[in-house]
Amino acid sequence: MAGETKMTLIGNLADNPTLQYTDGGAAVLNMTVIANEKTYDSTARVWRDGDSLSMPCVAWRGYAENIAASLTKGTRVIVTGTLKQRSYQPADGPRRIYTELLIDEVGPALRFATAEVAKATGKRLATQQAAPAQGAPAATWPPRPTTPPAVNPWPTPAMAG
Repeated sequence: MAGETKMTLIGNLADNPTLQYTDGGAAVLNMTVIANEKTYDSTARVWRDGDSLSMPCVAWRGYAENIAASLTKGTRVIVTGTLKQRSYQPADGPRRIYTELLIDEVGPALRFATAEVAKATGKRLATQQAAPAQGAPAATWPPRPTTPPAVNPWPTPAMAG
């Protein structure tokens, strides 16, 4: 789509990805990627820590389930997606605005690691077959949407034909 802000981020997962289900049964995954800037000090001949960016990321449906089954805390990842800005009006405070990355693609960074790739099946993992959670707790910040985006960037086989 025209006008979208695309972003590629390389960093580490701050925590294990969180997989939840909406009331309608759609899987939604939330994870935070932290990118640390490093600068080389040529005088001292050492690398120094710079600023860091903590970016909330979200994925939907089967893609969310695949990510949850594949990535864990500390994994170095490469994430590409669309920046989305949303606002939220809590009952007891001012309007809040936050930015998150709607994931198009994600994978492990292989500069200092190896990975084994396996094709995902259409079946959910046994650990994910429990009843869907009934929405996010009221105290969750930022608030999570209850419905997936209107446009599905990951067509199902029925949509492709």
